[in-house]
Amino acid sequence: MNRKKIEQLKKNYLETPIPGELDFVVKKTLKESGLNMSKHHNRFMGLKVAAASLVASLALLVIGVNTSLVFAQTMRKVPLVSSIVEVLTFREYTIDEGTFNANLKVPAISGLENKDLENSLNEEYLKENEKLYAQFQAEMEDMKEKGGGHLGVDSGFIVKADNDRILSIGRYVVNTVGSSSTTFKYDTIDKKKEVLLTLPSLFKGDSYVDIISENIKSQMLEQNQADENKIYWVQGIGEEGFVELFEKISSEQNFYINPDNKLVISFDKYEVAPGYMGVVDFVIPTEVIADVLVGNEYIK
Repeated sequence: MNRKKIEQLKKNYLETPIPGELDFVVKKTLKESGLNMSKHHNRFMGLKVAAASLVASLALLVIGVNTSLVFAQTMRKVPLVSSIVEVLTFREYTIDEGTFNANLKVPAISGLENKDLENSLNEEYLKENEKLYAQFQAEMEDMKEKGGGHLGVDSGFIVKADNDRILSIGRYVVNTVGSSSTTFKYDTIDKKKEVLLTLPSLFKGDSYVDIISENIKSQMLEQNQADENKIYWVQGIGEEGFVELFEKISSEQNFYINPDNKLVISFDKYEVAPGYMGVVDFVIPTEVIADVLVGNEYIK
């Protein structure tokens, strides 16, 4: 199969009429195939040129998985360090109607042997974006009936770390109605044990909550002393009563592990600081939490 044939396949796919069995096909594909990229790749092992093999595999995968998706516009690999566990843009919703704009990208994990974990995460990602899209449509129609307005939503993902042991993925949502709000959710996977890590699972007990919270307060104050424009809602900077001051993280606080194997605690926009500060992250020095860590497999 030459490149001309591959391009024809892609052209045929894009011109294929869309049937109505949208959710059935997507969810059936997720559950039954687990988005197994290697299966499609093996069909092209006989190709002489490796680059052509990759393009052909991607083209047939898109045709096989996404033919029945109304809004599926892209299915591309995000290049990662690992050649085994990969992250894909599985599906994309887009709306561009003047002052109403939506761009929602659904990630999907491929390559885990633990298909229960892989499928559960992928189904969660799909449901999140289906819900966002439905909410956007409802709000858009309501605003149109009332005379119009401005409305926007963007979602996507960022790979925070990918090494032999850890895959940390951040999923973001940016809502725009007048001002904007940004939220992040993170998943951190042990690629060897193929389990989803939680914050409590990293520590011996619950003392980490107070230890990490005190370190974050110190970092907030230090940053403010170095730059008065860095404002946090914490005792010593913020005024009590004006906003709720930060006291401690939750036991399930948003976190990820960065490429340097450091624990990073993340706060959404407006959670602990004014909006102009955006999403704020705090890298926790390992020596601060070393005594309460379960081990040094992940955080070093």
